[in-house]
Amino acid sequence: MDMHSGSMEPSGSRETVVVATSGLTPEQVLAVARHGARVELSEEAVRELTATREVVDALAAKPDPVYGVSTGFGALATRHIGPDLRTRLQRNIVRSHAAGMGPRVEREVVRALMFLRLKTVCSGRTGVRPQVAQAMADLLNAGITPVVHEYGSLGCSGDLAPLSHCALALMGEGEAEGPDGELRPVRELLAAHGLQPVELREKEGLALLNGTDGMLGMLLMALADLRLLYASADVTAAMTLEALLGTDRVLAPELHAIRPHPGQADSAANMLAVLRGSEMTGQHQGDEPRVQDAYSVRCAPQVAGAGRDTLTHAELVAERELAAAVDNPVVLPDGRVESNGNFHGAPVAYVLDFLAIAAADLASIAERRTDRLLDRTRSHGLPAFLADDPGVDSGLMIAQYTQAALVSELKRLAVPASVDSIPSSAMQEDHVSMGWSAARKLRQVVDDLGRVVAVELVAASRALELRRGATGLAPAPATWAVVRAARAADVAGPGPDRYLAPDLAAAEAFVREGGALHAAQSVTGPLR
Repeated sequence: MDMHSGSMEPSGSRETVVVATSGLTPEQVLAVARHGARVELSEEAVRELTATREVVDALAAKPDPVYGVSTGFGALATRHIGPDLRTRLQRNIVRSHAAGMGPRVEREVVRALMFLRLKTVCSGRTGVRPQVAQAMADLLNAGITPVVHEYGSLGCSGDLAPLSHCALALMGEGEAEGPDGELRPVRELLAAHGLQPVELREKEGLALLNGTDGMLGMLLMALADLRLLYASADVTAAMTLEALLGTDRVLAPELHAIRPHPGQADSAANMLAVLRGSEMTGQHQGDEPRVQDAYSVRCAPQVAGAGRDTLTHAELVAERELAAAVDNPVVLPDGRVESNGNFHGAPVAYVLDFLAIAAADLASIAERRTDRLLDRTRSHGLPAFLADDPGVDSGLMIAQYTQAALVSELKRLAVPASVDSIPSSAMQEDHVSMGWSAARKLRQVVDDLGRVVAVELVAASRALELRRGATGLAPAPATWAVVRAARAADVAGPGPDRYLAPDLAAAEAFVREGGALHAAQSVTGPLR
């Protein structure tokens, strides 16, 4: 997906993330997933791994059956497995559960999945041996990325098939992508990096599969991307308001203080800062009376702000999940090994869907603003479709078609996945979260939202140039800085019709890479 980098940084420039029993941050997850940061185990983690493994070994030596240690799994948990079959049991659960289908998921998703599973293993609550944890870190550090498929997780009992494909690589089986991006058999890649396959012992196969790591990793990456896009959308909304000669009085802090939603106040403050010093805002009050601007302009902070508050809630959920040790069974600090339901992905699935809904609505209001810029009956003096010679030139007519198609797609993607559930494992796992599916469609939502904001940027920047040329009025220093930066990034301005797709692609990259936000902040200082 376009917004997401899959390349590894050169080894000399890579930071190191030390994994302890707790305390990882979202920034560290992104450093490993997206930027190839190296991973090391702390001495604390190794001590805890050793101590809890002794608990599992002691249980394995007893005649009493313990789930995951000396029994089958899921609907087959009633069978007691003797010591001579337990290595085979752990190997078999990985092989049989590595049953994904469909296209490969992105490298950064797999790296996040692997790293977050390692994080839980290092908590000491899983009973995995230190050498298995080290092998997981070695795989990440070597840039070996197992092939994980699109389909295979129901978001309950963990992201089973995706995690199984990663565990399969630890065993030296399956296929993986090397640091050069080429697919090869895992055993060849391990040998090329001086690594040995791992033979899994009691509970270890199960511990590597039972987590919400895939959906959590995608949530953390989406949150980072959406924070940037929401701030960028404040910038493009301000540019549109200005190009339409709208009033910035609706952005006054005292108006937002009487409806105290934090995100709304932040969005309004951003727009007000970006518009400071404009000669265009409010011009309609004199020569072309308008009692109020349209909702898509006037209510921009309310809509974007609601989305910002949704982000804040989702960040709280992500923070809690990042602090969790999700496995079944778990080794508790007092030495008890207990079954539980913490692998159910509902908390993460809900916010993944909530984010998609909010992002779809942000895209919807941005498209309505863009359409207003292009309609000469509502743009207050701008040429039809911002064309050079309307009728001979079509201007941005079809750019708005593309934007409308994206918004329609976003509305379909906003339908929640987490309201669905389908039973599995002979009705033992009779309610599931579908969190992986929610995460997969959210990644598409993030990409499409970036494209919608990019189209508004193209239209608003062109409109500002046309308005400035026709009236002599000066745009705000911040909005004009965005226009200049966009032109430097190969987003062309007004003129006769030309092949438009390259302009839109350049605008998309400009928005995704933070170009619009950074240009505005070069004048305003940090925005919220």
